[in-house]
Amino acid sequence: MASCCCNFPCSSSSSSSHSSRNNNLRWKRNPYQYQYHSNNNLNNKIKSSWGTRGKISSKANCKCKSSSIFIKCKFPTLHHHLPPSLFRSQSLAMASKELRHIESMSTLPSKAGNISQLNALILGEALASEEDHLIIPSHDFSAQAHVSSPAQYLEMYRKSIEEPAGFWSDFASHFYWKQKWDRSVYSENLDIRKGPINIEWFKGGITNICYNCLDANIAAGDAEKIAIYWEGNEPGVGATLTYKQLLQRVCQLANYLKDVGIQKGDAVLIYLPMLMELPIAMLACARIGAVHSVVFAGFSSESLAQRIIDCKPKIVITCNAVRRGSKTIYLKDIVDAALAESASNGTVVDKCLTYENSSALEKESTNWVEGRDTWWQDVIPKYSDTCDVEWVGSEDPLFLLYTSGSTGKPKGVLHTTGGYMVYTATTFKFAFDYKPSDVYWCTADCGWITGHSYVTYGPLLNGATVVIFEGAPNYPDPGRCWDIVDKYKVSIFYTAPTLIRSLMREGNEHVTRYSRKSLRVLGSVGEPINPSAWRWFFNLVGDSRCPISDTWWQTETGGFMITPLPGAWPQKPGSATFPFFGIQPVIVDEKGVEIEGECSGYLCVKSSWPGAFRTLYGDHERYETTYFSAFPGYYFTGDGCSRDKDGYYWLTGRVDDVINVSGHRIGTAEVESALVSHPQCAEAAVVGVEHEVKGQGIYAFVTLVEGVPYSDELRRSLIMTVRKQIGAFAAPDRIHWAPGLPKTRSGKIMRRILRKIASKQLDELGDISTLADPGVVEELISLADS
Repeated sequence: MASCCCNFPCSSSSSSSHSSRNNNLRWKRNPYQYQYHSNNNLNNKIKSSWGTRGKISSKANCKCKSSSIFIKCKFPTLHHHLPPSLFRSQSLAMASKELRHIESMSTLPSKAGNISQLNALILGEALASEEDHLIIPSHDFSAQAHVSSPAQYLEMYRKSIEEPAGFWSDFASHFYWKQKWDRSVYSENLDIRKGPINIEWFKGGITNICYNCLDANIAAGDAEKIAIYWEGNEPGVGATLTYKQLLQRVCQLANYLKDVGIQKGDAVLIYLPMLMELPIAMLACARIGAVHSVVFAGFSSESLAQRIIDCKPKIVITCNAVRRGSKTIYLKDIVDAALAESASNGTVVDKCLTYENSSALEKESTNWVEGRDTWWQDVIPKYSDTCDVEWVGSEDPLFLLYTSGSTGKPKGVLHTTGGYMVYTATTFKFAFDYKPSDVYWCTADCGWITGHSYVTYGPLLNGATVVIFEGAPNYPDPGRCWDIVDKYKVSIFYTAPTLIRSLMREGNEHVTRYSRKSLRVLGSVGEPINPSAWRWFFNLVGDSRCPISDTWWQTETGGFMITPLPGAWPQKPGSATFPFFGIQPVIVDEKGVEIEGECSGYLCVKSSWPGAFRTLYGDHERYETTYFSAFPGYYFTGDGCSRDKDGYYWLTGRVDDVINVSGHRIGTAEVESALVSHPQCAEAAVVGVEHEVKGQGIYAFVTLVEGVPYSDELRRSLIMTVRKQIGAFAAPDRIHWAPGLPKTRSGKIMRRILRKIASKQLDELGDISTLADPGVVEELISLADS
């Protein structure tokens, strides 16, 4: 059998690659794309879908007894066995029940064992059933994928770990840098025992992320390409912006911000719904070096005030109201209350730019504070549509994003410019196998990290066309998502398991009445997706032909950490698969000892990556304590994780006191604090429980003031208190009356026991003899259904 040879070129940086934008802006050429040379038909089929860096050998060279084509790679002890049926154009011969497997995975980041023989299914050839353990990329998909084989992934991954400076410099050179970074590409200390935690990437480099999102794409010839399709709440309402038009709108707002005194480093708080003005505001801040802090337009005035007091913005940008489905939310009223509260606490904001969203509320009906409030439409169009770029250092702040913490006080996660830019763009490109012809839709709100990294920055850095949706996914009916997919010919659809499970409950007919033929890649974000929802998403929404990028990452990580790469690896429903380039996940036990092979434990990361957050705003000590003190030498994610015998990673959820509700991280202390503020609540303890739709639900144990009777009216009042202070998304799903709470003699609440009671796992309560009052457990159980 003839051999094939392939080269693995490594892009080398040059001074010219940093001083001007090259033609790789939209990733037209992958610096890690293999080149093949062979005339053999069989070799051509192999190389087109599972090309490897090595030679094809005859069966005689194979020690395995399976009747497979054998490819020997230039990796130590790594071999792939491919059943002949994988190269046929007809359906997979399932009778063989064979799969590519790896005799030794010593080069894999997980150091896991062999992949066993499992049932397999090729994309597009059959429905995934409960018995199908693996979904294998089709030949056609792999042939055009950026990463088309396990071997290619492994080689890129190896380089990213062994030579991180060179690896990330190659990708950073795709962007415009006014000045190249220092000789040392990165520096880090993740071990609190060795001094302050510190992470820096591309220090000394000078750039601007807005310039790379907009100006550079226009310079590359994409001025008239659609940057944003905006879909309003009501069907038939929409708008578009080309890259040229988007830049003009961004420049007008940037000029206004400069005119009212906003300078480099100043904080700008954005409280907007999913209008086009939200990413415009983010980009305008980035253009002039201001630090934006987007707050989800569902938080209450109290929560908004907390964030205003912490970051002390020079201006708040909002709109008068928004309609989500059939409901109107009066955002300006919430802002007014928040500004009044923050002022009473010593933080005065004297500028509020308000966009008139006339589809929700007319200008005349909006409450107004003269001298402070300004209508967007009255001033922004008057400004010039060109604005000079404020060049910033790679380690200069880009944005603050607040996330819930276990202490009750929100944490201001700080991301900087250069590393975040390179990491979000690279993860977007590879995890979604993005092509310039794709139309991309992420259903997340820009109030969360997903909306920052994978609605705004990651897609626009790649020159993508993005869909932004103002409304609710089930309005006016549960088919709205697929109507939008067909309308804009969406090819990449990225959403949350909560939405998937919600739409599952509505019935298949809302999906099947739409074509969805444009879809090419699906994605999942926010929480682990259960296998049954994964299969529904794959089989029904994607017609069994679209791989699912089931991504795991966090607000703190900036971008994907563990994710499938479409075309590279077989997928297991519910597994996040393998780590992204440069990421070294480890699973440790309670003592911080790394566990290899098949195991479960605490998920940590060793070594830094470009997109990592640098600190918690104004509280570096909390940053070190929360993320780096539990297991010195590692970044502790706060998540539990399992790794199976094949090396696949399975996220098991939070191990701290943060609940993940529909992808929103909510601190238990935050909810408890809101409940206890109720005059009739003496004490509260909150835990997360499994929820069919939301992933996790909020289960609250409430002890009332002495003499106050239990009642449904009081239950509703407690829930409304939480809704008012935090937001509707944090409202408890269940209030469980509690005469007392299970506590140790030192007064610590035993949440482990509360979780078991909430989940009705009463046979797993464990030892309760150490409680100050063991009898309280029986009382709680007896009141479970009251």
